[in-house]
Formats: sequence, C-alpha cells, structure tokens
Amino acid sequence: MAQERQVVVVTGASAGVGRAVARAYAERGAAVALLARGETGLAAAARDVRARGGEALELPVDVADAEAVREAAERAERALGPVDVWVNGAFSSVFAPFRRIAPDEFERTTAVTYLGFVNGTRAALDLMVPRDRGVVVQVGSALAYRGIPLQSAYCGAKHAIQGFTESVRCELLHEGSRVRLTMVQLPAVNTPQFDWLRNRLPRHAQPVPPIYQPEVAARAVLHAADHPRRREYWLGASTVGTILADRVASGLLDRYLARTGYASQQDDRPNDPSREGNLWWPADGPDGEDHGAHGTFDDVAHARSPQWELNVRKGRVAAAAAGVAALALGARRR
Repeated sequence: MAQERQVVVVTGASAGVGRAVARAYAERGAAVALLARGETGLAAAARDVRARGGEALELPVDVADAEAVREAAERAERALGPVDVWVNGAFSSVFAPFRRIAPDEFERTTAVTYLGFVNGTRAALDLMVPRDRGVVVQVGSALAYRGIPLQSAYCGAKHAIQGFTESVRCELLHEGSRVRLTMVQLPAVNTPQFDWLRNRLPRHAQPVPPIYQPEVAARAVLHAADHPRRREYWLGASTVGTILADRVASGLLDRYLARTGYASQQDDRPNDPSREGNLWWPADGPDGEDHGAHGTFDDVAHARSPQWELNVRKGRVAAAAAGVAALALGARRR
C-alpha cells in the first residue's frame, strides 16, 4: 500500500465476524472505520480496536440507506485517509418457514443483507476506482450456493450478492481497473446472530454444525484482502462439501435438507416466537448491551480450519509433495 498504515472500512462491525475482522486489522495497526446500527456495540468495538493498537472511527449507519453509507464512506476518508480495504459483512434476517415471514420482513432482510452489500460496494468503488486501487471483500456464505429451509430470506440475499459480485467483477475487468473484488464463502460461525435475529421457531436457533469461531472467519477475510486476485475463497470443509455436493446432486440435497434442516437449526432451548429480534432495531442500541464477536456456542465451535490452512499453504504443500515425489523417484532409480 502507498500509505504506511491500512485504512479499512468494516460494515456490521459491532458484533460477530465484523467485530472479529475489526480486531484483526487493529492488531496490524490499521485505522478502522466501524459501520453498524448499534451504538453500544460500536463503542465497544472501537475500544477493542484501540486496545489492540489500531485507530477507530465509529460511524452509526443503517447499511440499507444508500445515502447514509455514501456519507459514512466520505467521513471515513476525511478522518482516516484513502480507504484501502472495504469489508461488507452486515446483515439481518428471520428464522422461519417462508410462509410465516411477512412481506415487510422479507423486504427488510433483503434491504439490509443484499442491498447493504450493494450500497457498501458502490460507496467503496466510488472512492477506489478514480485512484485505481483498493479491495472490496464480500463476506459470503455456503448458502450463496445452497439454499436451506427456514432461511429463505437470508439465502435469497446471499445468492443475490453472489450474482451481483460476479457482474461487477466482470465490469471492473472490462475497464482494466486495478480495484479488486473478492468474496469469502463462510461455513456456520459462532456469532450472536442466533441470539438476536427474529426467530419464529419453537426452539432457539443454532448454526448447522460444524461451527467455527469468528476469528477463523476473520483470518480468511484478511487473507482474501491481502490476496484479492483470487475471485473467491471457500472456508471450511463443510463449505467445500456443500458447494460441490450442490453442483452434482442438488435434488438429493433438497430431500436430505427437507428431512434434517429443521432439527439441525434448533437446539434444546425454548424460544419465544413473539420476540422482536433485531430486524428493525439494533439489539445493541443505546439501551442495549454489547454482544461481542462470539455467540453462545463456544463449547462446540472450532478455533481453526485444517481445510483453510491447507488451502492457504497449498503452494508450500505442493512444493513439499513435489520434493517427496522427486526423492522417491531418485530412490527408485538408485
């Protein structure tokens, strides 16, 4: 980078993966603009960034508001300098069968989870394209490829983000731009979303195992931002398996998920279906509490992904394999 420090914008920075990404960049000494609705969570995220050696700028914003996102981007540049990396990660949703999701709830989920990425990408490119440098990272999901029951609004948004990102990437390539757009498809992650999303199910929602800690996702996001020529990264063996299985046996997956998808997304704790959740208002607003990066599944969440470690080290692995093969061939000839 031309600057001595990175300037990074993170949407959804108050909790979950976004919070973990902000912390990880702070450990590099980056200046991090933190975008989210929840002021309590934002303030806590800013304290995290400063405690880890970074500079923090709190920007309360609803990413569904395109003009507000544009203004936040301009404020970030005025305060911190030219933005090097923009990470889109904000979302909201409803856990329920499709027919139990009201039209306004579906529209709101789409506005935040899909159009929030569109608005963030537009704001980032408006800053980056004129100077011909910068990286946008879309925090995606295996559900961008494979829809599952009880998450029709979220899956639809993630599918939309996938198509939108591919389209914009083609346009940047056509223009010969050096601005990079990449995506990280995540597995199930232990974030607070399962405690605060609107949930119409009889029991508490849970991610479909295996579950990974948000720091695993954050490391993948930073790696993607550092190596953005690759169009997409898949994190976790479950993500790889889901995407590949959907390509070759999508009909069988429909039937399998019809049988298992309801139970696998609920744990034994009872749920109050009338609870509002954070669809319209942040759970960590002025009178709320800071939820941090982790959800309530620490006891079963994995702190590392062997698949990812092999993925990012594949050059060294391939070199080592070639060396072993060469030694074996030499031994045979002797």
